[in-house]
Amino acid sequence: MTTPTRTLIDDLLAEQQQLTAVERFSSRHENSELPAQARYYRDLIPLDKPRPGEQYAFAVDLDACTGCKACVSACHALNGLDEDETWRNVGLLNGGTEAEPYQQIVTTACHHCVDPACLNGCPVLAYEKDADTGIVRHLDDQCIGCQYCVLKCPYDVPKYSARRGIVRKCDMCHGRLAAGEAPACVQACPNGAISIRVVAKADIERISSAPGEQMVPGAFESSYTKPATAYTSRRPIPANARGSDSDAARPEPAHWPLVWMLVLTQAAAGLFLSNWLAAIFKPQISLAAGVLLTTTGFGFLLTGLAASILHLGRPLGAWRSFLGFRRSWMSREIVAFGLLALTAGASIPFRSVALNGATALLGFLSVFCSAMIYIDTRRTSWTASLTFPKFFGSTLLLGSAAAACILSILGRAEETNSVAHAAALSAAAIRTILFLWETRNRFRSPLQVNRFSELNLFNSFNPFNLFNLLFAVSTITGFLAIFSSGPIASSLAFLSFVSTFISQIIERYLFFTTSTAPRMPGAVAQ
Repeated sequence: MTTPTRTLIDDLLAEQQQLTAVERFSSRHENSELPAQARYYRDLIPLDKPRPGEQYAFAVDLDACTGCKACVSACHALNGLDEDETWRNVGLLNGGTEAEPYQQIVTTACHHCVDPACLNGCPVLAYEKDADTGIVRHLDDQCIGCQYCVLKCPYDVPKYSARRGIVRKCDMCHGRLAAGEAPACVQACPNGAISIRVVAKADIERISSAPGEQMVPGAFESSYTKPATAYTSRRPIPANARGSDSDAARPEPAHWPLVWMLVLTQAAAGLFLSNWLAAIFKPQISLAAGVLLTTTGFGFLLTGLAASILHLGRPLGAWRSFLGFRRSWMSREIVAFGLLALTAGASIPFRSVALNGATALLGFLSVFCSAMIYIDTRRTSWTASLTFPKFFGSTLLLGSAAAACILSILGRAEETNSVAHAAALSAAAIRTILFLWETRNRFRSPLQVNRFSELNLFNSFNPFNLFNLLFAVSTITGFLAIFSSGPIASSLAFLSFVSTFISQIIERYLFFTTSTAPRMPGAVAQ
């Protein structure tokens, strides 16, 4: 009797009767025969997904972190980041006493806040907080590269990619979590210092709302965004613990397109106000003077708005900037300036006090929105008490100086000259008040400025000295223009305006570069 020939089907059926590696692994778990490596992976992610009112969050055991940066490397490799791009950083805390010094490594990434500042500030809704997991995700296809989220986040989480023209950030490897795998940083840590936990959002809000609450010393107050990350340590953290980089002078980006945009739009708003006041108090002023004031302001406005486009990584998507109007001051600013442009353009051919008044009020509303963009970041150097005087002071100064220049060039009639002189005197008074106020603030808070000077971060260019020189030039030429006539007066008024304008460009440059940007303590600046 012959033995039947074994076929491929027989081999496949026999193979199916054997347990796979995954099945054998599961069987051992069911029988409590845990592999030796189970302690390294079983607690890295929760076994259950978040329920309503809960979310995923990072948990960091500070005692287990050695600063090896395996988490940084794994995050970089798995997410395909650019060479100079990092989504996870490692910082250092120092403190204690000479007898008992304290040093602690701190690993940090996005904290997936309950009330994320990046999401609240985005004008195009390029962020979403996942309803099921609580993960704050950045939607790359929605982003226009305005970088406002970079200013808003107090933990230095979103990173701008100039090559892509967008911002990117940690998303807790949500794809891996959905598949039951730990995020790259969690899985790569050799000591299990990072894990994922499920937390109740109500608990985070309660803890974060406590006065002065911080995740770790040197971090921003938790009440602002309500971060979900929890840092634990069995060692008491001394009260004097601070980031190793807390004394470092770190110039922030100048954001030159925004510098020009702010100065030009504020000059425009100031001119619209000057035109309105002239129409009220000097109705006999020539129609040509009113038209020239409005036209010049309209030109400043359009040039400033065009300059702001250069700050966007994806300017073609700027039309969607109104989408975040409900919660983003940047969206509100864009809408306000759009309405201002329409009103200003419509007011050029008409000599209407009401229309001029509406344009002036819209101009001040737009400047208010511009100021709120920076005040809303909660930076200590951009508080309301510092930013409002700067922005509205520049508006009044540039508007009066520009009006004095335009009317002195145009003016032949006595009424036009009188308005030009009044504008020049106003500019001189406002300029002096602003200069004294700025100087006082500089001497009251000299730390950041002194750091810049000591480390020679401005190189051979010292903007503070130039700012002082321009104040003297604009003030002297402005007064000389009042007591001169004809082409000489026009030339002096023009020189006064130009020097005033340049001084405000420098002031806005300092506004950005000397601001103190909050970030997690001890982290290397990106």
